Amino acid sequence: MRILHTMLRVGHLDRAIAFYTEVLGMKLLRRHDYPEGRFTLAFVGYGEESSTAVIELTHNWDTDHYDLGSGYGHIAIETDNIYATCEAVRAKGGRVTREPGPMKHGSTVIAFVEDPDGYKIEFIQKHAQ
Repeated sequence: MRILHTMLRVGHLDRAIAFYTEVLGMKLLRRHDYPEGRFTLAFVGYGEESSTAVIELTHNWDTDHYDLGSGYGHIAIETDNIYATCEAVRAKGGRVTREPGPMKHGSTVIAFVEDPDGYKIEFIQKHAQ
C-alpha cells in the first residue's frame, strides 16, 4: 500500500492551481470537470501519480469559500534550501507565515507558507546526508 493523494477543497480552482504550480513549482497532472455533479478535480504534484503522492484540488462549483476548522494541520514539503524557497515563494506573491528557523524544542529547520485558501504548507530543510 501507499498514499495516493491528499484532497483539499478550494474556493477558486484556477487560483489554487496557479499557487501550487507557479509558486510551489508542482505540475498540473490532470484536471476533469464533472458537470452533473457540479465539481472539478485537479491533481498537482512533483512527480507522476504512479510513483509519488499528489494533491487533489476539489472545486465544488457552487462554493467559493470553506472554513478550515481546527482539525486540519498542514502539508509538508522537503526542500534543499529553505531560505531560498521562502524567498522564491515571497517573490511570486506567496505568503510566508513563519520564517525559516529551528522548530520549537528541536533543531529541524522549518518554515510555513499559506495557500490562497488558507491551507498551511510546511517546508522542512533537507538534512545533509
